[in-house]
Amino acid sequence: MIVPFVATPSWLAEGRPAAVPRVDAVSRPARGSAGPGAAARPAPVERAAASEGAAVSERAAGQRGPAGVFVAAPSGGASVAPSGASDGAASGTERDAASVDVSALGPLAPFADDERVTDLFVNGESGLWVDRGDGVVPAAGWEADEAEVRRLAVALVAAGGRHIDEATPAVDVRLGAGIRVHAVLPPVSRSGTLVSVRIPRQAGRTVAELAAGGMLTSAELGRLRAAVAARENLLITGAAGTGKTTLLAALLAEAPPRERIVVVEDVGELEIAHPHVIGLEARQANLEGAGRVGLDALVREALRMRPDRLVVGECRGPELRELFGALNTGHDGGAGTLHANSLDDVPARLEALGASAGMGPTAVARQAASAFDLVVHLERAGGRRRVQGIGRLELRGERLEVAA
Repeated sequence: MIVPFVATPSWLAEGRPAAVPRVDAVSRPARGSAGPGAAARPAPVERAAASEGAAVSERAAGQRGPAGVFVAAPSGGASVAPSGASDGAASGTERDAASVDVSALGPLAPFADDERVTDLFVNGESGLWVDRGDGVVPAAGWEADEAEVRRLAVALVAAGGRHIDEATPAVDVRLGAGIRVHAVLPPVSRSGTLVSVRIPRQAGRTVAELAAGGMLTSAELGRLRAAVAARENLLITGAAGTGKTTLLAALLAEAPPRERIVVVEDVGELEIAHPHVIGLEARQANLEGAGRVGLDALVREALRMRPDRLVVGECRGPELRELFGALNTGHDGGAGTLHANSLDDVPARLEALGASAGMGPTAVARQAASAFDLVVHLERAGGRRRVQGIGRLELRGERLEVAA
């Protein structure tokens, strides 16, 4: 079954909030109406609310379609709410855990409307899983077949300004409020359509607030603040979901207000409370295979914008060479993030990424030791995100190591 795709809904093209359409162009029912077919099969929003024993907000109910499918706000802006919904949500730099607007998630919103929830995972028609900080558990009350999950994935990706189909079966997008969505279609996925949602519960917090919450000690806070003030180049590492983006954004907010921060990301996540931040975001190829703009190209473009601080949201491959070049040619105060399991694993991860850019181990070791002044590793233990260690990259002969 091919799911119809609306590239630019009329309400989005006109830049105004309106009745939110379904992806397959079936009209949204009026507020309070269950919609066609709802009597035979309740929408996921209704099932979720019944099972959780919570009332579905008028706003969330107004965004669902007959099968729980919706189109949310475009990336980079506030969620577009149906008529009568509140528009008083705080900005990204001001919101706290309790004020993240999850209404853009439509049928998933009731499950995300808990300040402890950081991740949602829809595994085809087999169910929904929720992470409230103490591990992933199945969500009671969710029910959706494969066709509904696929429509949900298409709608979420479209809301982020991208497309997903058999030619492009895996896509990562950002919605309003910094919510990140990743979707994968069969046959790349052997488990049906997969949707993964990351909710930035700690976005907008200062580094002092993160320290007060237990992410880092007072000594680590002082050391990292001093590093930012001294314009040291930082590499924030850790596994997925450990808070790398959250900590990096908080540290960059400590930069002097007269500095210009240029951020390069594959999918925009960093929300920095600073008066002069500009962001560049990678772009996937269009349906004809043209128009791709990769991170490596964006790093080169960023260098032409006279950044006082150059930031690469996540180092994944060829862009590492460009970042090394920038940080080793006078661009102090820069930063990046990297997936790694421990401080000791960072050199091997850098070597692997450098190899994808055509760099040998010796070249990577020398460039990395010169480029980064400090490595900060985060971990998630017992449901808490915290700094596991801080070290420096050093050359031991031709070998790259991390010293405390």
